[in-house]
Amino acid sequence: MNKKRLQLEQLDRKLRGFNTAAQVTPPPTGWLKAVRVSLGMSLQQLANKLSITKQSVQEIEKREKEGNITLKTLKDAASALDMQLVYGFVPKDGTLDDLIERKAKELAIRIVSRTSNTMKLEDQENSKQRIKKAIEERTTIIKNDMPKMLWD
Repeated sequence: MNKKRLQLEQLDRKLRGFNTAAQVTPPPTGWLKAVRVSLGMSLQQLANKLSITKQSVQEIEKREKEGNITLKTLKDAASALDMQLVYGFVPKDGTLDDLIERKAKELAIRIVSRTSNTMKLEDQENSKQRIKKAIEERTTIIKNDMPKMLWD
């Protein structure tokens, strides 16, 4: 097994732990305010723990709700709540391998279609079955080589 494949598999195993978390919808108020209110903690109490003003806590809660907050600020707030910030990425395709497969197939389709169109213009058109097979073969090659252009 090559090094790149091994790295992908190891990272994929780590990312699988986030799959359940990806299904959770954040509260409309943002996590910080939702947790603070649920714990019965006042703005002033959290402000004291963070050594900032309560107006600053309100601003932090507003920035989180709007999606304009830094990870450091969230991490500090989580720590003040005796919690831990969990941060990760979840592939939309399910796994990294599925993501690579989709991107490789998209690239293969572009490459094969370009070639097929040129051949059609030269009156040497391939059958749909041959084009499908060419796409599958090109997808496999792209997946194995993982060229940088895969991410263009």
